[in-house]
Amino acid sequence: MAGTAGPVWGRREQQDFRSRVRGTLLGAAVGDALGAPVDGLDLDTIRRTHGAEGLTDLAPAYGRRGAVTHHTQLTLFTVDGLIRAQVRRDTGAWHPPTDLHRAYLRWATTQRDWGPDERRKEDGWLAREEWLYARRDPARPLLLGLGDATMGTLDAPKNPGEAGPEAAARSAPFGLLVGWDPQLVAQLAVECAAQTHGHPVAYLAAGAYAVVVHALARGDSLDTAVQRTLALLAARPGHQPVTDALQRALGAVRQGMPGPDRVTELLGNATAEGLLSAAVYCALVGEDVRHGLCLAVNHGGPSAAAGALTGGLLGALHGETALPPAWLAELEGRPTILELADDFAMEMTQGPALHTPATSSPAWLTRYPRGA
Repeated sequence: MAGTAGPVWGRREQQDFRSRVRGTLLGAAVGDALGAPVDGLDLDTIRRTHGAEGLTDLAPAYGRRGAVTHHTQLTLFTVDGLIRAQVRRDTGAWHPPTDLHRAYLRWATTQRDWGPDERRKEDGWLAREEWLYARRDPARPLLLGLGDATMGTLDAPKNPGEAGPEAAARSAPFGLLVGWDPQLVAQLAVECAAQTHGHPVAYLAAGAYAVVVHALARGDSLDTAVQRTLALLAARPGHQPVTDALQRALGAVRQGMPGPDRVTELLGNATAEGLLSAAVYCALVGEDVRHGLCLAVNHGGPSAAAGALTGGLLGALHGETALPPAWLAELEGRPTILELADDFAMEMTQGPALHTPATSSPAWLTRYPRGA
């Protein structure tokens, strides 16, 4: 892919970018963890269990408070794949969808094996994190799409009838490629979504979400980010359902007090474009990050995905310091998420100091091998 030259990074710009990268990844994970205990429960059940206001704090899921689901797992492997793509560029090989597919296959291994295989040095450090070897109700299209080594493409997508939100929910990291043109960000997110979710609604929602995050990470307001995304979507075949969903989110902001009924209406049948619409709405109307995330998870739909999508937007918009500290303190995998976020920020701002075709940091290549 051409046209990916990055910006000039001063110290202030690097610090802002790192805060937004951390905010995006931690925000998506916190939203995922907040929604996990009530995922798929109807609103009456949520209120009977957690009170009249619904869920307003982390609650136990998978045996602990702050547990994340497969959405966060796959988001982390998305980041890993993007770093690996940059590192492999030194070899003359430059096809990021292939590097992302290899990363997603490493995630699929965590869903089958009991723990990491220390002999597989080419897997890099993330695949050796033992806490990731936990099955957190991964959606069937993910396991089917990554069940063999064949990579789905736009011409031959995996699961062409699947329109669920799982591909979008792992796509925030594409938006953190702030040196890329938005069209390229959208294209990469779309191509990688088609590896598991081949319905146009699913892969275009993933592309649209990545472009919204991209604009936020560059400093735009959320409203401006959505408008930019709508303009970009207009040239894409099959865009209308996703375009309509984003426009419904903008329109809903002016329709009275936010609440579960409004979110449920935007969710529709809980396919990808509905989740995207609800997430944008919750991020727009939330009084703060906590309020926006609580609004995103209190409904009868896929609360973990809605929380993850909303959290990624709010984190990219406000940076890490806006996230609720008490929730971060209990978040599963927080040290890993922070380490990966900082590695991503360092790679994107200082990559040439870490590796070139002629010379490279051995420690960096151990973490992010140029192999598979």
